[in-house]
Amino acid sequence: MANFYTDVIQADPRYNSVNRVADIALLEPVTRALVQKIIADAHAHGIELMVYETYRSQARQEQLFAQGASQLRTVGVHHYGLACDIVRNVGGEPNWKWDFVLLGQLAHANKLIWGGDWGTPGLHHNFIDSDHVQRCTVGRQASLFNGTWYPDDAYDPYADLRV
Repeated sequence: MANFYTDVIQADPRYNSVNRVADIALLEPVTRALVQKIIADAHAHGIELMVYETYRSQARQEQLFAQGASQLRTVGVHHYGLACDIVRNVGGEPNWKWDFVLLGQLAHANKLIWGGDWGTPGLHHNFIDSDHVQRCTVGRQASLFNGTWYPDDAYDPYADLRV
């Protein structure tokens, strides 16, 4: 099944990198456009945001897990160009000291799942990742990871949640 992951990400020289990658060109095109809209919408509210990390290799995920910087040993949606971490931009530097609720609102308005509620704000979540957005429901992750599903341009994760 050809898609952005197989055509672009797997061919990228950073595929096995242990370094942080913040290149929005490694976000699947629909996801990239939605992330750019979130950043523009936040700017309109007087909040400067920046993309902190887009693509993440399995090697980097294991490194983050070993450092205690992640609760996940196995790489997730970041690996497929469908997720990124967005933080506040303070003088050109990343900053996590702010209320990420606005990011959650902007993510939802732009049809991305926010790691603060994973698309289901009424449920209690044990794992919160407030700077994370993704264009894939938690329920679709297994088929994404095993290579049987990748979103098309029309995919709406919130419509998927209602199925």
